[in-house]
Amino acid sequence: MTTLLVIAKEPRPGRVKTRLTPPFTPTEAAELAEAALVDTLRTVAAAPARRRVLVLAGEPGPWLPPGFDVVPQCAGGLDARLAAAFAGCDGPALLIGMDTPQVTPDLLTVDFTECDAYFGPAEDGGFWALGLADPDPGLLRGVPMSTPSTGAVQRARLVAAGLRVRDLPRLRDVDTAADAEAVAAIAPHGRFTAELTRLRAVTRR
Repeated sequence: MTTLLVIAKEPRPGRVKTRLTPPFTPTEAAELAEAALVDTLRTVAAAPARRRVLVLAGEPGPWLPPGFDVVPQCAGGLDARLAAAFAGCDGPALLIGMDTPQVTPDLLTVDFTECDAYFGPAEDGGFWALGLADPDPGLLRGVPMSTPSTGAVQRARLVAAGLRVRDLPRLRDVDTAADAEAVAAIAPHGRFTAELTRLRAVTRR
């Protein structure tokens, strides 16, 4: 069985989803971030896993469901933090972020029998998921993060290491208000979409 990792920030105003402001206030952006995190954690809880781990910057809150181990993110850049998350695993692991509330349990049900890595590209050029049969942190260290070429560089790193890579569907991260609307349209039943709908109603008053 696979360890499922979620790397996330505590949804505090001014600390998360800053590209949603404007049109949303920092508090509203944090509320949307919390809703995305809730949807993500619920999906991970519903997927088969040997262990479920939240790699968290900040403190857990009432949004955290049972069944998760919480470990703090290490210091350093995102590549170092992702590498450290994998370093804490002793078997196959799949890591996702908190930016894709449309993710489903089926997408997280992976089998490494015929591959060594899973790669989930994001529409902005990054990646929303990375799975490793052998969680080698060196596969992530030094990859430039948050650039339009991040995903291509990371996937090339896997291939250069001789890994058999299986691609997951391309998903859209929620970074901007336009992203939020697009993701809500394809995942209408989650907490994220309900929160976005509530905030739309508040804005129109």
